Parts: sequence; structure tokens; C-alpha cells
Amino acid sequence: MPKSLRSPRQRRFPAQLVSLRKVKGLTQAQVAEKLGRPQSFVAKYEGGERRLDVIEFLEVTVALDTEPCEILSSSGPSGRPRA
Repeated sequence: MPKSLRSPRQRRFPAQLVSLRKVKGLTQAQVAEKLGRPQSFVAKYEGGERRLDVIEFLEVTVALDTEPCEILSSSGPSGRPRA
């Protein structure tokens, strides 16, 4: 299995989180406040500088008021939602 760091799939994941945050009309600071974290935490995972572990990912989905499966289903190898 090839390493995922900097792969197209890995780059798509934070881009999806950024897009969803913007669709929800939230700033990085607002998401950070909901998470009880500094704004730099959000900036780092959105910029791909930092990865989220599973628990952090679940917390982010709560802050964004979305289901984790919605994000994961569109993070497949092709970037398209799975049927």
C-alpha cells in the first residue's frame, strides 16, 4: 500500500472540510471555538499541515453539524460518493 501522505486523496480530505465549513457559513475561529481549540488548530488541519485522528475528526463533524459518513463517503479513491 503506498503512503497516503500528500496523496491526492489525502489532499482532498481537508479540502472537503474547508468547503463544508464555508457552506455552513462558519469561520475557522467559530469552528475552533466550538471545538475548544485555538484557530491555528483548524488552520493546520485545513491546510494539510496536520492530520486529524479519528476522535478529532468526529469532533469536527459535530462542530460542522454533519454526519461523518457524508464526508467519508466522498473520500473514496475516486473522490466521488460511493453508491
